[in-house]
Amino acid sequence: MKVGIAGLGAIGMALVEALDRGVDGLELAAVASRDANKAASQVASCAASPAVCGIGELAAHSDIVVEAAPSSVFDEIAEPTLDLGKIFVPSSVGQLLRRPDFVDRARATGARIIVPTGALLGLDAVRAAARGNIESVTIETRKPPGGLAGAPHLVENNISVDGLTTAKKVFEGSARDGAKGFPANVNVAAALSLAGIGPDETRLEIWADPGVTRNTHIIKLEADCVRLEMKIENVPSMENPRTGKITPLSVLATLESLVTHLRVGT
Repeated sequence: MKVGIAGLGAIGMALVEALDRGVDGLELAAVASRDANKAASQVASCAASPAVCGIGELAAHSDIVVEAAPSSVFDEIAEPTLDLGKIFVPSSVGQLLRRPDFVDRARATGARIIVPTGALLGLDAVRAAARGNIESVTIETRKPPGGLAGAPHLVENNISVDGLTTAKKVFEGSARDGAKGFPANVNVAAALSLAGIGPDETRLEIWADPGVTRNTHIIKLEADCVRLEMKIENVPSMENPRTGKITPLSVLATLESLVTHLRVGT
């Protein structure tokens, strides 16, 4: 299957390098970035020689399009992919919460939207619990202050995370509102909400915490079939502290699951 990658930052370049090393059943076919000249230089040494094209042209070159770009271009990547009936793998999962119509669009064209687990855990169990009755889902996210700096919610509400010596709660509300206010930070909450009881019922807290060095998420779920409490501590990537090192590995595992003859987990 031919893979196109939109965005060549911490996630995109990790995927480019992995696919170029070789993954059975997958071919690095095309890449796209805001700066075409920079993109061409980034993939110049790739043995696969992927095409460098515009954001909206990836789907024409690919069976699978991976979105690993700024959320501002999400629609430009998603729409042609869905219209051509291809597989769309988004990293900016929070953007799906404002475009639920994309699911109907995929249904109409035969496209598929496959959300990676990303920097989270336990989505298999959450999805299973959702087949029954879930009473509540909460997620608490703690990040080093620098990993939250510049988020729209902080800017709009004049919330500073500079010079903190103790943890500071900077948001409490629904996963939907959290995705709007922290589009680069809480895709995990969006994925959790889609797996479980939805973005309006899933509760989210975000803390700027100088006492942590890893992006930390604690999930609690109460259901008629199970009680879950899960914690994950992700090592931030060097290229972008908002992104955990596990995130591109999760996307790669998602791509592999599309072509493997043995699939483990939901």
